[in-house]
Amino acid sequence: MADEALRRDMTNISRSPFTDEIKQAKPPHEFSMLHFISFKRDEDPERHLKRYQSAMILYRNNDDLMCQIFATTLQGEVQNWFYTLPPQSILNFDELSLVFTKEYSSYCLIKKKSDHLFNVKKNPNESFRDYLKRFKAKKVKIVECNDSIARAAFQKGLLADHPLFRKLIMKEDLTLADSFALVEKHALWDEAH
Repeated sequence: MADEALRRDMTNISRSPFTDEIKQAKPPHEFSMLHFISFKRDEDPERHLKRYQSAMILYRNNDDLMCQIFATTLQGEVQNWFYTLPPQSILNFDELSLVFTKEYSSYCLIKKKSDHLFNVKKNPNESFRDYLKRFKAKKVKIVECNDSIARAAFQKGLLADHPLFRKLIMKEDLTLADSFALVEKHALWDEAH
């Protein structure tokens, strides 16, 4: 079984879309492998490229190394796609970046705005702590989220007949952090009683 996996890996390497020059290039003596976050198909490919280029800033003039190491950030389905590129078709990192971005831009999720949070509602059987956790997870995914809109959405997502909802609505000067703290305090009280 291990031999079969090794044979499959060797076949993939031989089908690399890189030119022979890129495949055979040796890393600089001082290079040590950095830790990179693997690209997931539904992520923003341009953000992944920027993060990669920032990490590789000292080696940005070494196209061969940039290509070789970038290929290691591709996992699963994305790695499979990489090996479907025609052999000898990638001549440099700019070309690899272009092909990669072109392929995965269509998979990129539509950027959500702050008002998307109005879709997050507390389920009747959900604890306040779980609602808070779920809401925060959604909020984190929104770039430049407007806290005023997020606060209004958070409050609106609570059940209107609950006393906590009234308490949050009545205090107009509450910040989003204050609202979170109040719900957290209420959740602790609920758990204790």
